[in-house]
Amino acid sequence: MDSNIEICTNLIGKAKNILVLTGAGISTESGIKDFRSKTGVYQMAPEYVLSLDYFFQHPAEFYRFAMEHLYHPDAIPNKGHEILAKWEVQGKVQHIITQNIDGLHQKGGSKNVIEFHGTMKTSSCLHCGKIYLTEEMVSRIQTMADFYVCSYCKTKREMDRYIKPDVVLFGDAGEWFSTKGFNTIIDLIDQADCILVLGTSLKVTPFSTFPQYRRKDVPLIIINKADTPYDHEAGTYVIHDSIGESLTQIDRKLCGSVDVFER
Repeated sequence: MDSNIEICTNLIGKAKNILVLTGAGISTESGIKDFRSKTGVYQMAPEYVLSLDYFFQHPAEFYRFAMEHLYHPDAIPNKGHEILAKWEVQGKVQHIITQNIDGLHQKGGSKNVIEFHGTMKTSSCLHCGKIYLTEEMVSRIQTMADFYVCSYCKTKREMDRYIKPDVVLFGDAGEWFSTKGFNTIIDLIDQADCILVLGTSLKVTPFSTFPQYRRKDVPLIIINKADTPYDHEAGTYVIHDSIGESLTQIDRKLCGSVDVFER
């Protein structure tokens, strides 16, 4: 472990354009449940509950499940989020691409964040595009029977006026799933001189394919408690431990080596 920390510290110290890929593992350290573990969200209900079909068939039930299990307004960023924000200010981390919908990277101070699976911060009318803050949706749930129907547009078919959380559901396609969005991400990966993967097992496509697009000489650093399909590839360095603790150790070593950033 110590040798891997040393190697990763050296790689991160030399890097000037780090691209970070994050998954549920960084948010679990802020008390948010992941999806597929033994204590994850999918132990409460099948994946189908978070599908576009289920949303249209049972909008009220969908919202109640989402608000209980996906909306975490009181969660606060942990050391992992804070260190990534610090490295962004220092000019080392250029972009974060996250599977998470909790907004903790932004709360932690990061600015250049691509929310690949969307966000629970807002919901939008599928017809007119009217944006509702999630706090407003919570109030609507408590006071209106058809809270999920937009109050502003007048199209005839009620289902066309459904207000959908701005997250990517199964059977759905978000902003970054378009050709333009995907190509933007591939370009960012191609420009990076280090790829840092945090808290994802890299098993869910298309997010799992992103490390494949890095240049051959670019190191891949993975900090995740579970194995990933990339663990034994050339140029890959793996730490199976806490993200917050691992990044804290690396950051302390970087701070203790005045010339690390200048090598």
